Amino acid sequence: MGDTWIGEGGGSKFEHALETLRARVADGTYPVGTSLPPQRQLVETLDVSRDTLQKVLARLREEGLVETRRGSGTRVLGARRARPRAASKVTARSFFDSAFEQSEVLLDIHTLTSESLSTHIRLQAERVRDREITPERILLRMLLPRESMPLPYPTVRGSQEDTRPQERLRDITRVQESSLREALEDLQRVGLVPQVDVLVRHVPITPTFKVYLRNQTEALHGFYTVVERPIEVGGGELVDALDVLGLGATLTHHVKDADPSSPESVFVDSAQAWFDSVWNLLTDEGDGAAGTD
Repeated sequence: MGDTWIGEGGGSKFEHALETLRARVADGTYPVGTSLPPQRQLVETLDVSRDTLQKVLARLREEGLVETRRGSGTRVLGARRARPRAASKVTARSFFDSAFEQSEVLLDIHTLTSESLSTHIRLQAERVRDREITPERILLRMLLPRESMPLPYPTVRGSQEDTRPQERLRDITRVQESSLREALEDLQRVGLVPQVDVLVRHVPITPTFKVYLRNQTEALHGFYTVVERPIEVGGGELVDALDVLGLGATLTHHVKDADPSSPESVFVDSAQAWFDSVWNLLTDEGDGAAGTD
């Protein structure tokens, strides 16, 4: 499927520029048959050196997304002529960097606690405060498990009656949700972003995976792996528990292309349709949020 593997560390300018141009070709910002902007303009908008841009364009040519002709600039071919690309390592940080560098940031999130998400959101909020980026609108919709619903993890091994691990999980979730909400909504309060909406709904589903959807064109997806490990339940007490790996979990990256029947396009469209259906039909809250149809 040509997945791009994601780590949760920092990313390079090369990776960020490459993912940005891939996404703009995929979503039609640069339509098939047209030319990319002049290289001097791309150097400025992507904030990279000319040497880095040349390497990015070389990678896009290898993938069959563009072609360069002397005197004619770089022409967009689109994914129908693209060759499968080898998996390369990028980062969740570069995914969110690219998302927040757009004028309109649309994020749909399904997760267990939002712990790693909150970290990335706070980093982006700092970039806005530093005037590094200037989004005009941020809309984040997040699906979390219903708080009153017992979950299969985290649980104390051999003691389903011990509710302390799940109380701890709910506490973590509330803290992280409040943190990311405050980080984003404060950007509107201080006049840095004109419109910010953070919408959270709870659903009677145990998350077995996390998925981050960006602007209906990209997805990060990863399964939660069940592990045995000690967790603290208060007062320094440790218990042997079944838990899942969230922070540091392996994610795969999927980008829509010009072919609606390609594996990547089908994955992103299916994930978005799944999210919208759960958001509209299975959640308790009626906050009036419209689907991203």
